[in-house]
Parts: sequence; structure tokens; C-alpha cells
Amino acid sequence: MPELRAPALNPENGCRLTREEYRRDFRERDAEIRGRDSWKLERRQYFEEQNSPSRDALRRGDWAGALRLLEERRGALEAIGREDEERGSFFHRVRVVERPLTGYLQWELHSLRMRAECGERVRIVPAEELAEDSGPLPEIVVLGGRTLYQVLYTATGTPDGAIRWTGPEPVDEWQEFIQSLYRRGEDVASWFAREVAPLAPPRTEEV
Repeated sequence: MPELRAPALNPENGCRLTREEYRRDFRERDAEIRGRDSWKLERRQYFEEQNSPSRDALRRGDWAGALRLLEERRGALEAIGREDEERGSFFHRVRVVERPLTGYLQWELHSLRMRAECGERVRIVPAEELAEDSGPLPEIVVLGGRTLYQVLYTATGTPDGAIRWTGPEPVDEWQEFIQSLYRRGEDVASWFAREVAPLAPPRTEEV
């Protein structure tokens, strides 16, 4: 199977947003979307989630608590799924995975499986299927086919804002690229059942 090569992306042509500016801009633009899907590419194998009780429990080594706290978010995610259905606008996520899984990613995949059960479309793509000659792919969101964000993180995985593009060329190219990954990927439900469900809880030092 041939490797997939990403389009070029020049940060100098985009607009740098702080973390708060990115969150506000995303919310405002997302609220306007009707009848158009959105696409996200997640490549990093580790993030420092902010304001997540479940992530905090994971850091403490409380695996059962981390999963219980994830489950408590199901109602909110189902509400988002119903809203997406009403707007005719669905969120598609491509999650790139490396083996062996990091403890963080093992936890995140539990979250992604639940998101899929609540209406989000999630597929898994192995990292070895990507052409990454210049390093790992960026974290990308294409919102409603009109806005492209490169989501930025510090070296330790803490959110650090984003770069925004609205020109048709980078938006269209990256949407098509993520869609091609999505078509190639495996549904998170079957991947999770085979690759994640049998795993023992991660060790505290892995998360």
C-alpha cells in the first residue's frame, strides 16, 4: 500500500492565534456551519489535556477512575451528536497511531471510541502508512471546508494556540488529504476491540 504524502503548509501565510483566540475563533466559526462536514488529523502520540478530570486521574494512576470520568461525559457528547445531526454537519477524525501504544494514547482511544458511539466519525491510521520525510505531520482541523487550523502544542504537549488559513488552496488540499486518510483508515470500534480492549492498564510512568 503506497504511503500518503501531505500537502505543503507555510506558516508564514497563516494568521497566528493565541490559545484563547483559537478557542474563540473556532467556536464562532463552528456555530455558523450548516450542511458542511469538518475534518481533524491527530498525529501526536501524547498531549497534556487541560481541565480534564479523567486525564488528572490517569496521571495519578487511577485507571478505573479515569474511565469512569470519561463515561460521565457521554451525555454531553450525545447532545453534541444530536446537534450535529440537526445541522447536517458531522465531525470526522483521523487518529494516527504508533505501536506500541503510549499509555496516554491507550486512554485517548477509550475516549475516541465513546465519541464515535455518540455520533463522531473516527478512524485509525497506522503511522507507517504515512510519508513523513520532514518529520511527523502537523495537527490539523479543517472546519466546514472553509477554515484550516494548524493546532500548536509545546514540546511537552500543552496547547499553544493555532495558525489559521482561510484561502481555498490550503483548505481544499488538506481536506482532501484528510479525507483520503479517512477512507483508508479502520473504524475505531473494530480497531479498539482488537488492539486496545485486551491491554492491561498503563503504568503510571507511561502517562
